[in-house]
Amino acid sequence: MLVKIWVMVWVLLATAAGFAQTAPPIKLALIEGLSGANANGGEAVYRNILWAVERVNARGGVKLSSAAAAPMVLERFDSKGQTEEALSSLRAAIDSGARFILQGNSSATASALIDAINKHNEREPGNRVVFLNYSAVDPALTNEKCSFWHFRFDAHSDMRMAALMDVLREDRSVKSVYLIGQDYSFGQAVLREARRQLTVQRPDVSVVGEELHPMLRIKDFLPYAQKIKSSGAQAVITGNFSADLTLLVKAAKDAGFDGKFYTFYGNALGAPAALGEAGVGKVLAVADWLPNVQGAASEAFYKSFRTRFPRADDDYVHMRMQLMVEALAQSVEAAAKANPAAAGMPDLQAVALELERARVSLGGQTGLMRASDHQLQQALVVGQMERQGAPGVRFDVEGSGFGFKVIKTLSAAQAEQATTCKMVRPL
Repeated sequence: MLVKIWVMVWVLLATAAGFAQTAPPIKLALIEGLSGANANGGEAVYRNILWAVERVNARGGVKLSSAAAAPMVLERFDSKGQTEEALSSLRAAIDSGARFILQGNSSATASALIDAINKHNEREPGNRVVFLNYSAVDPALTNEKCSFWHFRFDAHSDMRMAALMDVLREDRSVKSVYLIGQDYSFGQAVLREARRQLTVQRPDVSVVGEELHPMLRIKDFLPYAQKIKSSGAQAVITGNFSADLTLLVKAAKDAGFDGKFYTFYGNALGAPAALGEAGVGKVLAVADWLPNVQGAASEAFYKSFRTRFPRADDDYVHMRMQLMVEALAQSVEAAAKANPAAAGMPDLQAVALELERARVSLGGQTGLMRASDHQLQQALVVGQMERQGAPGVRFDVEGSGFGFKVIKTLSAAQAEQATTCKMVRPL
């Protein structure tokens, strides 16, 4: 309903701006788990992308010529967190006229979508689609599985792990760690890279336990937490997200574990509230951006999101998703400008060629798409959980009274890693 309302708003704005023509809408299909164990994560994605689409439409839409512009329309497809459902949704989205497929909350699903989209675009070159990935971070997706039609806007897990290790390298109090993750491609990649980087960065640190568990199926993490505590680990490294992270940190608190958590996603979706005071100074999270990043532009960006979504439960904003939609709008406009003789939506190959050299800035953050593998290059930050009001913690998370102080910032150049991608480009 909100999307339809904003299309109406766009029409009014376009009329006010003097556009002579209203082009057919540009359809974006969000394929995500909007029900099931990770529904809160899926809904957080939807809010972020909806907000980004609203901003594009509020300024008149995507300009296809001096006389015409098109609104963006965001359509929801619930994969229920299942890869087969996601593939069925892909077919339904294409049949509905969607040209841009958005997904991220599962690397296994992203891998299957890349394969399916590659085959579809080869079979139907006149009906191609582009895959925009905002959080599937298995490094393989922009390495051995890289695709001309796939663009990743999140830092992959090796990049995120390197940022965490930059902090752990300096934390000489940690001498033993426990590795725990979800048993699928992403979780396996996180643990594998944690071991490798520990060997390089902190060879003095012992790995006293390593565990993979079923993804989003465990209801009681107390047995895992007790193993962590009894191992003598001083820190946990995990890529867990959603309920698998929240339940893990709750169980660790109940078990009396007082070590540190080096996480990929510990900065929201209930984790800070679950830990409470026990997490102060002990939970670290890596992200492309955090609300307490310093700067007027960043602060204005965050306040604008909270104005749009004022409920505490909705407080999970992703800068990379905003950059993704801005990059898409920018690239469609550039492709249309490069071929003014073509009416309407430009060819998807031309849009992809613009996307792979997109440079986009918002809220003080800048991202540059790397053409060789379609991996966005951007700054990364590591935050440490503290009480709201502590130095550097103006904003809390989800009304919990706890926020994340930025303790490490890596420039895009520092976060960049080499790729093994051998991009196959369409003729």
